[in-house]
Amino acid sequence: MNIDSRLKLSLNLAVVSGIFSLVVALLLLLNFWQVSLNDPLESKSLAALVQRLSEEPNNNELKQDIRNLDLLARKAYFNSQWQVKTGSYLLLFGAVAFALALRYYFSLKARIDLPEQQGENELAARILSQRWLLITGVTLMILAFGASFITVDHLKNFSVDEHTVAEVPAADAGIEVVQVGGQPAAVSGEVPVATDSVAGRETDVSSAEVPTGAAAPEKPATAPAATPAPFPDAAQLRANSPSFRGPFGNGIFQHKNIPTDFDGASGKNILWKAAIPKQGYNSPVIWGDRIFLAGATAQLREVYCFDRNSGKLLWTQPVNNIQGSPATPPKVTEDTGLSAPTVAVDGVRVYAIFATGDIIAFSLEGGRVWARNLGVPDNHYGHSSSLITWKDKLFVQYDTNKGRKLMALNVATGETVWETERKVKISWASPILVQINGKYQVVLSSDPLVAGYDTETGRELWTTNCMMGEVGPSPAFGEGLIFAGNEYARLVAINPADGKVVWENDEYLPEVASPVVAGGLLFIGTSYGMLVCYDAKSGEKLWEHDSGAGYYASPVVADNKLFAMDMNGKMQIFALSKEKKLLAEPSMGEKITTTPAFADGRIYIRGKNTLYCIGNK
Repeated sequence: MNIDSRLKLSLNLAVVSGIFSLVVALLLLLNFWQVSLNDPLESKSLAALVQRLSEEPNNNELKQDIRNLDLLARKAYFNSQWQVKTGSYLLLFGAVAFALALRYYFSLKARIDLPEQQGENELAARILSQRWLLITGVTLMILAFGASFITVDHLKNFSVDEHTVAEVPAADAGIEVVQVGGQPAAVSGEVPVATDSVAGRETDVSSAEVPTGAAAPEKPATAPAATPAPFPDAAQLRANSPSFRGPFGNGIFQHKNIPTDFDGASGKNILWKAAIPKQGYNSPVIWGDRIFLAGATAQLREVYCFDRNSGKLLWTQPVNNIQGSPATPPKVTEDTGLSAPTVAVDGVRVYAIFATGDIIAFSLEGGRVWARNLGVPDNHYGHSSSLITWKDKLFVQYDTNKGRKLMALNVATGETVWETERKVKISWASPILVQINGKYQVVLSSDPLVAGYDTETGRELWTTNCMMGEVGPSPAFGEGLIFAGNEYARLVAINPADGKVVWENDEYLPEVASPVVAGGLLFIGTSYGMLVCYDAKSGEKLWEHDSGAGYYASPVVADNKLFAMDMNGKMQIFALSKEKKLLAEPSMGEKITTTPAFADGRIYIRGKNTLYCIGNK
C-alpha cells in the first residue's frame, strides 16, 4: 500500500471514529434527557398511591401497585447504569481510535510535504492529535461522572425518603422494619433495599411483612411498639433441626423411629424427592413442617424453603442488591463452592451466608428482612463456616486471611451486637453452642486455638493451643468435655473449665467431618474412610470400621444410633455400643457430602441436585 492509500485510509478511519464518538456522546446526553423527563422516581402516580395507602393501610391491591412501581423504578435505575457504563466504554474506544487515526494522518501528510516543512508539520500534527485526545478525554470524564452522581444521588433519595415506611428504632430488639407492600413473589429478581451507611448493612424495606391490621407509621417517633418475637428455648431447638448438625451444632438429634432400611436407587422407603434449583454443599435444616437450603451459581445466590411432608418447593428467594457484594464472586474450589455454609433457622427467621460475604435473613414465609455484606472472605477454598443462633443473636465465625473474628449479629436487624478479634489463622470450621455451669458459650476451633466465648459479651472465656493446619471439622461437646481434631494435628479432649487437655490421640484424625459424642462414646470419621469409636473420658480406642470411602458428611446420632454417611452415599448405622455393632448399611445410590437432618421418624438428605425424604412406608 502506497503512502497515498494509507493517507486516505487513515483519514477515513478518523472520520468514522469521530462520527462514532459523536453519536455515542449524543446518545448518552439523550439518555440523561429522557430520564429527566420521564423519571419513575418522581412519579406523581406513585406519590398519590403512597398517600392513599396512609388512608387505606389494609388495601392489599394498593400495596401491590406500589410494589410494581417500586420495581419499575429499580429497573430503570439499573438499566440507566448499564447504559452509562457501556456508553462510556464505547466513547473511550471511539475517542482513542479517532486520536490515533488523526495523528497517523498528519504524520503521513507531513512526509509528502516539502522537506523543509516536514519537521514543522510533524510537530503540528502531534500537537493537534494530543489536543483532540485531551478534549475527548475530558468530555468523557465529565459525562461519566455526571451520570454517576445524578443516578446514585437520586436513587438514595428515593430509597430513604419517598417510598418507604419510617424505620422503627434499631435499639428495640425484635422490632423489624416494615414496608408498604406485601409479601414478595416466590422468585424476584429485583429487591429494593434501604442502606444504613453507619452500620454498614442493608435493611430490606420492600419485602418485609406488614403486620395484619397495622397501619404504616408516618414517622419513626410515632411508630407503634411491636411485640418482640419470642426466642426459642432449648426444648424448642431440640424439637427441630435448626442448624448444621442439629440443635446446638453438636450432631445430636432427639427424634425416634428413624428408618434403617432404604435404597435411593430403587426408591425403597423414599417417601419423596425434590429437585434443588441450584447446587450447594450445605445441609438441610428444619423448623416445624419446613426445610431450608441454599444454592448458588456465579450469577445468583438463592435460599429455598420446602414443605417437609410433601417435598413441594414453597418459595425461592434471591440474594441480591446487597451493598458491598462483589460483582464477580471469589474463586473457590469445586468441592466447596459458593454455598457451603448451612443456613440457620430460629422459628422466626432463616439466615444464610455465602462465599461472597453476603449474609441475609428471611421470614419463614420468604419475606426479606435484612441483608448485609461482611466483606468478601479471603479463603483459598471458599467460605464454609455455618451459622448458629441463640436467643437474639446470630453467630458468625469469620476466620479469613483478611481478619479473624467471631461476630454476634442482632437477629432482627442484622446489626453487629459485638465483635471479637481472634489471634488465629484461617478456619473453615463452624461454631457450636455448649452449656457449661448453667451458662451458654460459643466454642470455635481453628489454627492454633480451640476457644470458648461468652454469648452475651463476646468475651474470651478460655483457650487451648492444640490445633494446626487447615482446620475444617467443628468441635463437639459431651461428658463435660470439648473435643476437637484435625488432620496433621491431633485429636484432643479439653476441659473447658480451665482449658487443659485431658487426653490426646494422633492415630485417626478427621479432615472435614466433625466428631460427635453420645453415650460416653466419641465417634470420628476420616477422609480416608475410617470410622473410629473412642471412650470419651479416657481416649481409649474401642473399635474401628473401614467403609472403603471417605467421610465428608459428619456422623450424627439419632434414635440411640450412630448414622455415618460416606462419600459414596452409603449410610453405616451402628448401635451406640463399646463393641462394633453394624445394624444396617443402606445406600443412596449417589455421592453424598452433606450431613443428614431428622424429624418425626424421617431422614432428610441432600444429594447433588436432589433433596430426599426417607421414612418407613
